[in-house]
Amino acid sequence: MALSEQEWLAQAGALTDPNTGRSFADGKAIKRVQLVDGIARIEVELAYPAQSQLTVIGRLIEEGLAVHGRAQAQVSWKVVSHTVQSNIKLLPGVRNIVAVSSGKGGVGKSTTAVNLAIALAQEGARVGLLDADIYGPSQPAMLGLAGQQPVSEDGKTMLPLMAHGLQANSIGFLIDPEQPMVWRGPMVTQALRQLLNDTRWDDLDYLVIDMPPGTGDIQLTLAQSVPVTGALIVTTPQDIALLDARKGLKMFEKVGIPILGIVENMSIHVCSNCGHAEHIFGEGGGEKMCADYGVPFLGALPLDIRIRRETDSGTPTVAAEPESTIAQTYRAIARKVAIAIGDKARDMRFKFPNIVVQNT
Repeated sequence: MALSEQEWLAQAGALTDPNTGRSFADGKAIKRVQLVDGIARIEVELAYPAQSQLTVIGRLIEEGLAVHGRAQAQVSWKVVSHTVQSNIKLLPGVRNIVAVSSGKGGVGKSTTAVNLAIALAQEGARVGLLDADIYGPSQPAMLGLAGQQPVSEDGKTMLPLMAHGLQANSIGFLIDPEQPMVWRGPMVTQALRQLLNDTRWDDLDYLVIDMPPGTGDIQLTLAQSVPVTGALIVTTPQDIALLDARKGLKMFEKVGIPILGIVENMSIHVCSNCGHAEHIFGEGGGEKMCADYGVPFLGALPLDIRIRRETDSGTPTVAAEPESTIAQTYRAIARKVAIAIGDKARDMRFKFPNIVVQNT
């Protein structure tokens, strides 16, 4: 007996999304089913960018439903704005902001941020990258944009520079790279706000902010005034780094910003000559921190000379070696971040018209 459209809908919804590990019904991904000439045409809309996954998921659905008859799956994705801290307006031209943070410097936060941003862009999303590290801006060099400056068409706002599919801005584009920044906290905070608000971000699904290291006044002010969808914490496995990473996590919790997960960088080193693997900075620290605070472990990245070499050359690993194991790890982390954001409640503050009651 042939299935009805509602029965096809239920059967398709019961299948499991391989990226989330949950049913398509749970993710509200099955939008429509139509029966046309005995073929079930199923429209699927994912809540996260997945350009590389569309064919795979379409085939999975069609094969999973073959026992019931012939099905054709049309898979797409759409990123919408999600909730941020209360009483903070969304940034024009930006649907979601992801803060990439660390409790201390030297753990690979900026490298993680740029590779995460490129990975999201490779999945089809419109992505921006803001280098918020005023004292030590590194994204101009990492993006291969050192020496370039943003253009202002109106004398008030800046157009972001483009590299590797990203819209990018940094204080490093506006100052002499050898000039030390001796500004105090209020000046730094004002500079960050100007970079964020005076850049003409063009229809971004995600703006990745490479936060300054630490948990001082600058970071707290930024966390309280920027509409952040979620934060990602980068750490190494060593105890000292984890102590500071815990402080960063607590800072975001205090200002109501959800933690999307933790990335453990420099997790293991594999000798390029003999293949010996060694946990130079310790083992399992990031996963233990996740267990302690009930937040997701997004993935572990190796201590690998290629990551350093490629990022220093202005072509980060995800762009330089997109098929490498390291790039695949970055993409897996990026997908988990996008899925975590897609699971959040949508921002509906500007979806409803104003209702005015008048005496008639």
